[in-house]
Amino acid sequence: MRIVITGGFGFLGRQVAERLLETRRFNGAPVDRLVLADLFVPDASPLAADPLVEVVQGDLTARLGELFAEPVDAVIHLASAVSAACEADFDLGMAANVDTTRALLEAARTQSAAGGPVVRLLFSSSVAVYGPDPALPLPEVVSEATLPTPRSSYGVQKFVCEQLVAEYTRRGFVDGRVARLMTVSVRPGKPNAAASGFLSGIVREPLAGLPAVCPVDPALRVALASPRRTVAGILRVAELERGEGPGQLDGRLPVNLPALTVSVEEMLRTLRRVAGDAVADLVTVAPEPAVEAIVGSWPAAFDNARAATLGLAADPDFESVVREYLAGHADAVTAVTGLGAGRQSADR
Repeated sequence: MRIVITGGFGFLGRQVAERLLETRRFNGAPVDRLVLADLFVPDASPLAADPLVEVVQGDLTARLGELFAEPVDAVIHLASAVSAACEADFDLGMAANVDTTRALLEAARTQSAAGGPVVRLLFSSSVAVYGPDPALPLPEVVSEATLPTPRSSYGVQKFVCEQLVAEYTRRGFVDGRVARLMTVSVRPGKPNAAASGFLSGIVREPLAGLPAVCPVDPALRVALASPRRTVAGILRVAELERGEGPGQLDGRLPVNLPALTVSVEEMLRTLRRVAGDAVADLVTVAPEPAVEAIVGSWPAAFDNARAATLGLAADPDFESVVREYLAGHADAVTAVTGLGAGRQSADR
């Protein structure tokens, strides 16, 4: 199989690629070629050094001819402009999210029309497709049957792309499937421009001995998933066979990946319990209305029943998420009060 990952050197793209390179298989079949497409490729990336990997660098739309020069069996489409950037620059969001996705779908359609394989395409959508509307308030618990009424440009763009994937699938041009991702926390590395980025920053930065700002009321409840559970969900939905039996993908309805519901205040209390007062005191609460308006419009409680039928489960609690981060990123953690106990627990 020849598999393409767009955004292949981004945070989730790297982890998905690493998982596929560990097993060398996708949906039970051997992976012959893994193509990582991204606007930026880091120097001396260990992923790029793997003999199975092909790197395509540059604007995705401009590189589609190169990506489809050989038959493509599956695409995991993770490339996207993030929420705050889309709100700040409408044209950027439309070009990077909607136009690029449409061009990718057209390239896949052209391949199948020419007698090539029908591409299995996983589109990574977002909890941001949901939002309250005066005429249609969000229910207390959201499911795939809840009508999306996004309140941000990013959410609208993701919802538009969901519908494009569904239509191209209905017409038989691709075998599309959509995974709606919860906010991923704790993300390692540098902060990004996502409105939800603080949900990693208020843990990641203090653990590194750095100050962090919480830009929302700590009472705000959010829906989270750890990186490990998110990557597992992406690959699970991508590999699912179609059908109506248990563990099969029925219809074109998106799959909401399972969510852990937690308040920001609970996140901060967990940080204090795991890492100590000196770490937790590095967080300052300073509300930013623009951030609060975006993140606060997203639902916090999800019905995880459909994901459960597909073998997916939410993180059990936020402490397990923090300890997972500690176990996997000891090099990014500074020795501060209380952390020794946290590290020992994380390693058990």
